[in-house]
Amino acid sequence: MPEGGEKRTGAMRIFELVPPERIGVLIGPGGSTKERIEVSTGTIIAVDSSTGTVTIEPASESVASYSLLKARDIIRAIALGFSPEQALRLLEDDQVLEVIDLGSIIEGENHLKRIKGRIIGEDGRTRKIIEETTGTNVIIGDKAVGIIGDFEQVKVASEAIRMLIEGKPHAVVYSFLEREARRMKRKKMTDLWKS
Repeated sequence: MPEGGEKRTGAMRIFELVPPERIGVLIGPGGSTKERIEVSTGTIIAVDSSTGTVTIEPASESVASYSLLKARDIIRAIALGFSPEQALRLLEDDQVLEVIDLGSIIEGENHLKRIKGRIIGEDGRTRKIIEETTGTNVIIGDKAVGIIGDFEQVKVASEAIRMLIEGKPHAVVYSFLEREARRMKRKKMTDLWKS
């Protein structure tokens, strides 16, 4: 118990902003998505629809701060544009979310559109190749790119996206992805063999 004998109810509180157009997705039909996040993480989530502010608190004193951070990452993923199903992958301990802030890297609206176009590719081809070769989910938002997967998968997908941002030819990026996919597969087989 903290000094002075007072209870620490709600000692940790996390705030996250969600765009107004994503509030409905976060809440879900009849509140089902929000409730699933709360039950799975042991949190209480309050949504202010007028401001887009989401407050995350522990449902009890026994809830670890790690659970609040998990809930925050799921909410952040939904806010970026991931479907609830994709975002809920983050409940698994080996899954992580990485956000690449394009707004801080790229100046000018036209340059931003061009870079996003390079990452998406013609008819979404490049994004699909990144997702399929790395086993990740990738979303391209207004000024950010989100990636969900295990640590190794996200690291490879993130590097491929950074290569595209730097202007590397798509063929070079695809070769990198194929090489890394083979390496990850070998590592997985070696790990299985050792266990």
